[in-house]
Amino acid sequence: MAKLVGATYGEALFELAVEEGREEEFLSEVSALKELLGENPDFGKLMNHPRVLKEEKLAVLDEVFKGRISGELVGFLRLVISKDRYGEIDSILDYFIDEVKRVKGIGVAFVTTAFHLSEAKKSEVENKLLATTSFNRMEMHYQVDEDLIGGMVIRIGDRVVDSSVRSRLSELERELLRVQL
Repeated sequence: MAKLVGATYGEALFELAVEEGREEEFLSEVSALKELLGENPDFGKLMNHPRVLKEEKLAVLDEVFKGRISGELVGFLRLVISKDRYGEIDSILDYFIDEVKRVKGIGVAFVTTAFHLSEAKKSEVENKLLATTSFNRMEMHYQVDEDLIGGMVIRIGDRVVDSSVRSRLSELERELLRVQL
């Protein structure tokens, strides 16, 4: 159910952005809003509290966001609150962000290495991913995991390429265990 609500409302917001021709603008605004809401969990508790009247929630929303984000986004948040769907705000905003990135050809890659990469190496990895995928741009996220020993693990969506030394050693171990003497 939560996924359906997120997709329904997220799709409505996406259609509004397309209709206005402001996908990029909405994307940056929604991304900033999602980060802000994540940093302030008390706001979410207030918006989800059953004893706080809708009118009070809407008044707080207007006080906090009016004039700071676009009128369309404030109106959208008002709709979400008035329909008692604020509990699904993360899935709504995630759906919108994913949809805009899909349409704009923006890939999101999570790269895990055994050590920090230089800027030149990061650029090389990004260029290689752009050359081997259908994306126009890449949003890169780097992380270090010393347990990999060497190599890297790249995740884009549900696809994973694991060229780490750790996984190769695990494969070798499994093969050796299968060998009977």
